[in-house]
Amino acid sequence: MTFKTKFAALATSVAMLTGAQAAMAEEITVAYFLEWPMPFQYAKETGMYDEALGVKVNWVSFDTGTAMSAAMAAGDVQLSVSQGIPPFVVATSAGQDLQVLDVAVSYADNDNCVVRADLEIDKDSAGELAGKKVAVPLGTAAHYGFLKQMEHFGVSLDSLEIVDMAPAEGEAALSQGSVDMACGWGGALRRMFDSGNVLLTGAEKTALGILVFDATTAPTSYVAENSDQAAAFLAVTAAANAMWADEANRAKMLPVIAKDAGMSEDDAASTLATFEFPTVEAQLSQSWLGGNAASFMKGVADVFVASGSIDAAKASYTDNVNADPLSAAQ
Repeated sequence: MTFKTKFAALATSVAMLTGAQAAMAEEITVAYFLEWPMPFQYAKETGMYDEALGVKVNWVSFDTGTAMSAAMAAGDVQLSVSQGIPPFVVATSAGQDLQVLDVAVSYADNDNCVVRADLEIDKDSAGELAGKKVAVPLGTAAHYGFLKQMEHFGVSLDSLEIVDMAPAEGEAALSQGSVDMACGWGGALRRMFDSGNVLLTGAEKTALGILVFDATTAPTSYVAENSDQAAAFLAVTAAANAMWADEANRAKMLPVIAKDAGMSEDDAASTLATFEFPTVEAQLSQSWLGGNAASFMKGVADVFVASGSIDAAKASYTDNVNADPLSAAQ
């Protein structure tokens, strides 16, 4: 079956799923990141979402997941693609009513902290970070990973000067020698490697239980009122991921994805090589939305409470995971 045939079948099934267009939002705005190449961007740029949903889909880029939360709270954004779990947890712990709808991407090797090379600090001498200045995008996946790494190495947070910087700002400060370590992801992290080294690899972080994944998220009210539309959106995302999984499609997809991400094809390919896009079946399993995702959120919240980053954690984040639209998309 060709992709065109597959997409025609998808569009037909989505039309049956959504029913009357009047029951759906007539226009939606979706948040995403630049320099964060993902298969959905092929669908975005080739009109797959607009065709399948039957409505105009507007796209707006953000620098951090915390900014995505603010935009959803203001009603400016209905869906956020690839929002980090830590900023999602920060928002929901503070009372914002949001839900995780899918696992957008897992990326242990594409979110980390980099120490300035001239300091010659590695995992065996991490204690020497005491007294150093660190750029961290607070409330993000990188922030959570930073906290867990400092906990692992026994470096007191009180001994560090922590400044809140978006990844691109942190990368610039690191290259200029204004900070001793910077944390981030995507293109900014890739450029940080020109100035230093990581303390732990992605595999080493995963072995320690420092998971890194993003989700498609939305306000609970939007999902409740537009569950069919949310399911249709997730179905297109899943179709794009399935396309990318077939290497025969990558030659035509990569140029489109790279251009939309604001990257060269080589850099986009290098970044994509560090990403994993779980199948819908995998996402619905116990390993992800079936149970572990909510448990992981609780763990993230508890770490943030212990570090003083948030005031309190929820007793449970189960209500902040809604697998129904993804099940419908399946």
